[in-house]
Amino acid sequence: MVEHVAVEQCAGDPAAARRMEFVERKGVGHPDSLCDGVAEAVSRRLSRYYRREFGRVCHHNTDKVHLGAGRAEPAFGGGEVVDPLYVLVGGRATTDVDGESVPVDRLATEAAREYLLDTVPELDTADVAVETRIGRTSGDLRSLFERGGEPLANDTSFGVGHAPGTRTERYVRTLEPRLHTELDAVGKDVKLMAVRRGDRVHLTVAAAVVDRYVDGLAAYREVLARVAELAEDHATDALDVPVSVDVNAADDEESVYLTTTGLSAEAGDDGAVGRGNRANGLITPHRAMSLEATAGKNPVTHVGKLYNLLALRVSRRLADDLGAEHAGVQLLSQIGAPVSEPQAADVVTTVGDAAAVEAVLEEELAAVGDLTEDLIAGRVDTF
Repeated sequence: MVEHVAVEQCAGDPAAARRMEFVERKGVGHPDSLCDGVAEAVSRRLSRYYRREFGRVCHHNTDKVHLGAGRAEPAFGGGEVVDPLYVLVGGRATTDVDGESVPVDRLATEAAREYLLDTVPELDTADVAVETRIGRTSGDLRSLFERGGEPLANDTSFGVGHAPGTRTERYVRTLEPRLHTELDAVGKDVKLMAVRRGDRVHLTVAAAVVDRYVDGLAAYREVLARVAELAEDHATDALDVPVSVDVNAADDEESVYLTTTGLSAEAGDDGAVGRGNRANGLITPHRAMSLEATAGKNPVTHVGKLYNLLALRVSRRLADDLGAEHAGVQLLSQIGAPVSEPQAADVVTTVGDAAAVEAVLEEELAAVGDLTEDLIAGRVDTF
């Protein structure tokens, strides 16, 4: 049960009603997104090891990952990596259980390297250097984790989510996968920034072009034209409003966004966990957002992770099951209280049946264990 629940009805999606709207997405190969992905991969690896060896997930938080840029020398037709990307994995973890040591550093290093090599096909083993600095988890948090029974919140924090989102949000969120599916020459580092002014949308795309797919400047520019064409075509289905597109707007005659790895991280762009997309995969300044880094936090008690994802699940249920044109959900925890029992929940939605809204909320909170399982299995996007 939620101690305090407020359900307020609204006339529609407040972001859609604004005259102007900004929506951003940092693609899976953006340095910040790579750090998020590494952090989550390490958490999954530790969770599975703890459960396999000791029958339970032990306390850990691996949400302190930094990416230091490497260096490449791109060239039309194919360049080379000169200095590898440097990834530092920090955080805290349970390093021994019942007197048995846990190989935290090895597990973290393996998970980080595998994630990067699987996510960025242009990277070779020698192109990635991983260092771990994961410390022993604090006694207080380990105590909360090991009291038995229902998981207890490890912090007083809040999470937010909304659905189904504006057309601009859905357009930006769904475009990146299509670019990667249809254009081999576009690297994994794609950044999208859309601005809607009234009923018109302008999209700026920064797309790393992989050098081995283009033999000269004309071929490079052909790739950019294809990116713009795909973005405009995608708008026909997702937006149904006029859209204009600029691709690699910083290019000039002396410099273009040509890369060997498909990453800006080969040319001086660093990254860190929590600086990129929120849990819904977007950065939306006209929305309520949490500054919590969702990726890498433990999937059992860390409400900074769970409540952002639960708020999304509740809002999506309200949209899918109750037909909400808009649902905004905010959940507030209290340290030491059961994760399934927030101290407060605030819902703003177009649904007029408050009892039905509260029923969905309670169902999703009661099923928080399913969210934990989905996270460990890798079935949930966290950025």
